[in-house]
Amino acid sequence: MGLQVAALSALQQQVISCNRCPRLRAWCAEVAQRKRAAYRDWEYWGKPIPSFGDPEARLLIVGLAPAAHGANRTGRIFTGDRSGDFLYRVLYRTGFASQPTSRSADDGLRLCDAWITAAVRCAPPANKPLPGEFRNCRPYLVREIELLVNLRVIVALGRLAFRACLDALRELGLDRPPSQFPFAHGRLHRLGPGRPLLISSYHPSQQNTLTGRLTEAMFRQVFRLARKALQRLPERRPATRHDLPSAAPGAS
Repeated sequence: MGLQVAALSALQQQVISCNRCPRLRAWCAEVAQRKRAAYRDWEYWGKPIPSFGDPEARLLIVGLAPAAHGANRTGRIFTGDRSGDFLYRVLYRTGFASQPTSRSADDGLRLCDAWITAAVRCAPPANKPLPGEFRNCRPYLVREIELLVNLRVIVALGRLAFRACLDALRELGLDRPPSQFPFAHGRLHRLGPGRPLLISSYHPSQQNTLTGRLTEAMFRQVFRLARKALQRLPERRPATRHDLPSAAPGAS
């Protein structure tokens, strides 16, 4: 497990130093300099956001991208914005988080059997990454799926994150077309023997939560479904030296 933890840590350092998307890097830096009035005393993170969680996780949660005044400010994914408030409250109530709030990177929050990442690691203007920016970030998601050796279930938050997960899994050998996996809230997709289950969910954005398209009860049901799936699935064996691919994506 030590090799795996070290590899995950090295991957997050590569993410933080990544400069593959000049548009996103410029936007993150601009937001960090201008700030929002309510956070004028904060020193914004302003860099690509590393993933967060339990290296031995069986559950992987994939969001779309950091929020400009959320994770781009706090330096921790889904932390400091309304989407994160909604997510971590549900994760706490379903046993995947140690507390229901996430305010800053040093607030003591721990994830239990879960790892959280994003399809794109920099905050995008208007919350809309470009297709090339998804492609540039995909190697990091592919690598995380490889390194999370106990991974059994993936929850994709939103249609774009769901598509990013399928693209990453296709790079890892999934040979079934995306059309076989239609997006729907709370749907469990079986990808084949030896592959994690994939659950699609609406994203906990305010556009969904304030309109009632996604309620807390609906969101809890997604993670209860993930919990039930984990209880039924066999444990994977611990990582060995031969389980860890030697190549990692560069940060050019």
